[in-house]
Amino acid sequence: MALPFSGIRVLDLTAVLSGPFCSYQLALLGADVIKIEQPDKGDQSRIQGADPALNRAGMGTSFLAQNAGKRSVALNLKGPLAKQAFLRLVDTADVVLENFRPGVMERLGLGAATLRARKPALIYCAISGFGQESPYRDNPAYDQIIQGLSGAMSTTGERGGRPLRAGYPVGDTSGGMNAAFAIAAALCHRFRTGEGQTIDVALLDNLMSMLGWVASSYLVGAAEPRPGGNDNAVVSPSGAFRTQDQPINIAANNHAQFVALCGAIGRPDLAADPRFATLQDRIDRREELRTEIERALATRPAAEWEEILNRQDVPAGRILPLGEALRHPHVAARRLLQRFDGAPGVPRPFEILTTGFRLSSGVPHAPRPPPALGEHTAEVLAAAGLSADEIAALQRERA
Repeated sequence: MALPFSGIRVLDLTAVLSGPFCSYQLALLGADVIKIEQPDKGDQSRIQGADPALNRAGMGTSFLAQNAGKRSVALNLKGPLAKQAFLRLVDTADVVLENFRPGVMERLGLGAATLRARKPALIYCAISGFGQESPYRDNPAYDQIIQGLSGAMSTTGERGGRPLRAGYPVGDTSGGMNAAFAIAAALCHRFRTGEGQTIDVALLDNLMSMLGWVASSYLVGAAEPRPGGNDNAVVSPSGAFRTQDQPINIAANNHAQFVALCGAIGRPDLAADPRFATLQDRIDRREELRTEIERALATRPAAEWEEILNRQDVPAGRILPLGEALRHPHVAARRLLQRFDGAPGVPRPFEILTTGFRLSSGVPHAPRPPPALGEHTAEVLAAAGLSADEIAALQRERA
């Protein structure tokens, strides 16, 4: 099938997570993503992950997670020959993506203004912690710093406890997804007008924009969000509940669902109890209501309650360990995992997650496994018009 971004070429200078996650989304949708890496070490994520042997091979699990479908070109952009080779690649590209600190590409002589003067239709996307125009633009930023500064961490954790970050790098991954969306928007604009774009993605902006509901409660309702554990701040009963074996999430977010929940667990009396008559009553007496519900839930395992409650149209789902979640029938039915028989430096089959949507034309997928460092350097440079002598000169200069 022809994927939506077939024929679009992306020069990806990013490393670790936010940028590679962005370009991975584009690769899954058919873009030819050329990953530009330092010849001596490559993307830092190549040596990060749960398997020491893969780390030593430069194919760490962190790297495998979001680099399938790409080709790797090793270029040291500090050298003049490598810069010229990169500019030749720019001539063939639709998008340049980078996640250096602001100013790095300009110091290399390869900033957005320079590249777009050379190719006005180019889309240049820069991802950074604080954006290109901010009093904090030069500050270093990792995902946890962004989670803290955004206010997101102030909403997590148990009541009265210390703030907690999300258990996965939500700032980086959502920032990468937002950058992919911005690039898609810029491509749409270019198809209509022929004009390129310069895109400035700040990870802090991105994560704050995702706090819409809680920010609105503060900005409009003057309500400072507080950590509430697993409970929904504005609805009850809605949160995590203990059962006979493992916890389950239940979200009885309206009165009809509350009545159905009470009937399903064999406690219809709770729906008629004046203590819990209104939504505000149920919020004010949240812990009393939880005690009553959990007393009933203790009679069956979570899997049975999940089935019973969903049959009654009460949203419910077990809280699964990741391994069990990845083997859930839903994941198989949606083809959310893609399997490779191996890759350079990975001598065994492995699976990776793809993307969270499906197209009527087919399932987004990676056309090749994650690349070894510099695996495609010669073929990509030759296709861009560099001669065998020019490529040999780059090799002699270790560029």
